[in-house]
Amino acid sequence: MSLGHLPDATGRPPRSAIEAPRQLRVEPVMGTVATFDVRAPFVADEVIERAIAILHDIDRRFSLYRPDSELSGLADGSIAEPDLSPDVRWVMAACDDLARQTGGAFDARRHRADGVADPSALVKGWAIELAVAELERGGARNLFAGAGGDIVTRGEPTPGHAWRVGIRHPRIASRVAAVLDLRDGAVATSGRYERGEHLADPRTGRPAAGLLSFSVVGPDLAWADAYATAGFVMGMDGLAWVDQRPGYGALAITPGDEVAWTPVVERHRVGEAIEPSDFSDESHRHVVS
Repeated sequence: MSLGHLPDATGRPPRSAIEAPRQLRVEPVMGTVATFDVRAPFVADEVIERAIAILHDIDRRFSLYRPDSELSGLADGSIAEPDLSPDVRWVMAACDDLARQTGGAFDARRHRADGVADPSALVKGWAIELAVAELERGGARNLFAGAGGDIVTRGEPTPGHAWRVGIRHPRIASRVAAVLDLRDGAVATSGRYERGEHLADPRTGRPAAGLLSFSVVGPDLAWADAYATAGFVMGMDGLAWVDQRPGYGALAITPGDEVAWTPVVERHRVGEAIEPSDFSDESHRHVVS
């Protein structure tokens, strides 16, 4: 595990990244905004539409804010779990397995005070991965996809340059905890950002209080998203737990503004000297250059 402190930083993306041709699509969905940024080789418009349709379909079936969704039906008893569609059953089974792996730090059935099963900490990342797979089937090789601060990258934004991802401080928008170079991977963060949300520890029902934020880097956003939730609940112990997952790494920010990270994060991390041109204006939201 490595330790550091938060640098001050503001700035804009490198000019070459700003001027690079791109296909950009921003879509409100799943209670947030999804962004797709495809670089050459480009894809047909219908490929992007199919990727967006995947997100809306998942939102339609999984959103607890929609009374006609399958999960709402499970919550009100109008749908029995064996009658859920196969992928909804798979998500619930994956969440149950994560509850066992994490000793209950991640538990989709117990983290809400009202007792409603809510697998959203896995679903968003899983949905983005499915949308990215659709773009790849359509010919995309270099792309960024993100929603609600969680991202997937493939390839490079410009030849010879990795996507540059800034992880923001949870309290101060002008400060970053780390800047990561990422080609084929994912980043997810759980923590206390502007919305003031406090993740509950499913084991106690009380708010998890040991960290300000917990970010996970790895090959798949579904698992990175879930691991970030579990790691935030575990506190500093979450770093060692994530480090045991092959290919995954974690970065934690403490209430004292100390930053700690694991070897996988170190391999992606840009050095301590962060220049203003190294990340975008919105890098605190994981928008990349």
